[in-house]
Amino acid sequence: MDHNQALKRVYELTPQLREYDEFMYLGVRWLPYVMFSQLSNYKSDVINTDGLGFRLSLNEVGRFSSIESFDNNNAVNLVIGGSTALGTGTTSDSCTIASVLSQLTGETWLNLGVRGFNAYQEMIQFIMNKKRFSKINHIVIISGLNTLTLEGLPDELRTEYGKYYYSYEFNHYMELYNKDLLKKNLTYGSKSQAEKNNILSSLKNKFNDWINYENPAEKIIEDGHISIVDRVDIAAQQTLEAAITIKQLMSNTDTNVHFTLQPLSRWCKSTFHKEEEDMFEAIDGCANNFWRLFGSLCSTEVHSQYSNILQQGCSDNGIEYSDMNHLLGESQVCRDNIFVDHLHFNDHGYQEVAKLIHENHLSKEYSNVA
Repeated sequence: MDHNQALKRVYELTPQLREYDEFMYLGVRWLPYVMFSQLSNYKSDVINTDGLGFRLSLNEVGRFSSIESFDNNNAVNLVIGGSTALGTGTTSDSCTIASVLSQLTGETWLNLGVRGFNAYQEMIQFIMNKKRFSKINHIVIISGLNTLTLEGLPDELRTEYGKYYYSYEFNHYMELYNKDLLKKNLTYGSKSQAEKNNILSSLKNKFNDWINYENPAEKIIEDGHISIVDRVDIAAQQTLEAAITIKQLMSNTDTNVHFTLQPLSRWCKSTFHKEEEDMFEAIDGCANNFWRLFGSLCSTEVHSQYSNILQQGCSDNGIEYSDMNHLLGESQVCRDNIFVDHLHFNDHGYQEVAKLIHENHLSKEYSNVA
């Protein structure tokens, strides 16, 4: 299959993914501190967001709740993470982890998931919105894979704060801005630079820009250049730093902070349902750069190394830890068709993930509910 045929097959197998692609690629909102976020006030049959760009969730009484309009006189619970927390792959807002947990616990759970965020961005997003809630009972962080995946980006994109979803694009366009500054006539630049800014030089610059034009959206990036051991160590430390910071921010409260390692298809099971195999083949045929960065991550050795570091770090800092890959792998549901791609689930899969979070992190407190 060529790219277009593969994409058509993806939408035939999982029609709701077309809506998520529309949602993601219509454009993002550029924001301070977190860099980007999702479209605000987005409306569709599959996914809807509030004025802050957060996905709506179904509360315990069957009404949709949003972070923007939540009454902070009431207690709340939060799901933090990237696209798995967001619920990419569900057919509606009512099937996300947050929505299912609301039904299982009889309390409101809100969705702070943002597609593409690394652990630092998830943490900063929480910090900026913490003031909206006067009482948080539980925070479930379902994370780890975006940070590990994005650490596969080329090292020239590394910063002292890690790598992130738009690392290449950010550097590309900011370098263009730096070049534009040098072309300005009215600038504080050096005298020698000003002398270069004549008409002929300007025309030469425009010609060079034209022949060297490159669309960053078409740049092919793969992950074969970085040591997998270093990649795991860096991602684990960043993920732990973010989770520990959230835990510390809630240290003077009764909030319980839980961390569960985000599931990856080949970390959960080695044998797949026929519909999952068909979907993986189609996804691989139209892979974007994010999927190309999975090349070195699928082994059980990488999974064990990563999970062990995270588990020890969480234990040392009083954060409840679970590995959703292990929990799903031991579930009867894992034999079913649950994945829509290597990271995301259908409604059936998300229902089971929420159920396992409830059983392994919350069931003692909510034993009389659901």
